[in-house]
Amino acid sequence: MAKVCQLTGKKTQVGNNVSHANNKTKRKFYPNLQTKKFFLESEGVWVRMKVSAKAIRTINKNGFEKTLIKAAQKGTLTV
Repeated sequence: MAKVCQLTGKKTQVGNNVSHANNKTKRKFYPNLQTKKFFLESEGVWVRMKVSAKAIRTINKNGFEKTLIKAAQKGTLTV
């Protein structure tokens, strides 16, 4: 499975390691993904999702269902 947040769409970014001598080599910046279970109250089921730490904070603040609806409207929700 790809390293992509299922709610926000955050994915791996590419950049450079820069040494003291200013030599540049390619590297990857991975998102902070966590596998987490959330309870969907309207359906009465548990949903397991791979989400970023920022998405978890958003869910804690706004609620799981509201965050799902927003992600679907935005087009970043993946299943």
